Amino acid sequence: VRGLIVTAKGESTDFVSRFFAPRCGINEDPVTGSAHTSLIPLWAQRLGKNKMTALQLSARGGRLWCENKGERCLIGGMARLYMKGEIYI
Repeated sequence: VRGLIVTAKGESTDFVSRFFAPRCGINEDPVTGSAHTSLIPLWAQRLGKNKMTALQLSARGGRLWCENKGERCLIGGMARLYMKGEIYI
């Protein structure tokens, strides 16, 4: 198991989540896009809508705009630059 996702219906947002992966060296991920690719179809079905907002409740936290597109999920939000570099092949 890579990690554990915990989710619930939100109060000011459609759903909330937290993601833990201590075996991978990540006690808690602040905002996890890959976890939301599983959560978006789940909540779209439960809520009966394809466009939703989500909040990841980590210490840093993050608000996401989500859309279920069937085979794909669209995820948006504010981001912070973590690293910048160049690769030459």
